[in-house]
Amino acid sequence: MTPDHKPEVSGKAGEPVEVQAASQAPSLSHWYALYTRSHCEQLVADQLAAKGFQVFLPKLETWSQHAGRQHLISLPMFPSYLFLHHAMDKTSYIEVRNARGLVRILGERWDRLGAIPPAEIEAIQKAVVARFPLFPHPYLKEGQRVHITHGPLAGMEGILVQSKPAKGLLVLSVELLQRSIAVQVAYSMT
Repeated sequence: MTPDHKPEVSGKAGEPVEVQAASQAPSLSHWYALYTRSHCEQLVADQLAAKGFQVFLPKLETWSQHAGRQHLISLPMFPSYLFLHHAMDKTSYIEVRNARGLVRILGERWDRLGAIPPAEIEAIQKAVVARFPLFPHPYLKEGQRVHITHGPLAGMEGILVQSKPAKGLLVLSVELLQRSIAVQVAYSMT
């Protein structure tokens, strides 16, 4: 990480930080989690994108060894899951459910699907775009919630796990999946 790209974090121990959300017109579109068969995330994403749906399949780059050689490969950040942003009605629900490799859309039934808060998806999208090293992390429910105020990750909110003085892990979670990822950040408490 270069000195110009050190995100700063603000917040007090044990207190949630207020998030300043941009005012937007209310939308009927929500983010939904799609559960797929093992190793079928890209197949489902491609089918739905071809039908005009907005899908998000975050990936991690990792080293793999095959036939004595190491290769850098992309794997889904949340194995067997991808995300869909859509205003879901019964017709679109059926169209999504017909995707080959899809097991189910998380929720009770077509009109009671489990929506994911947009802030959780936006945080993951920002972390992916910033190209910081990302890795899976155990899901955290409680901890010091922080809000990034400067740098390429500005506006993100997550849980700070301090690992060294002035450096730590920012854990980004998707509550519905109870899964998390972590990104290493340099920080100062203000």
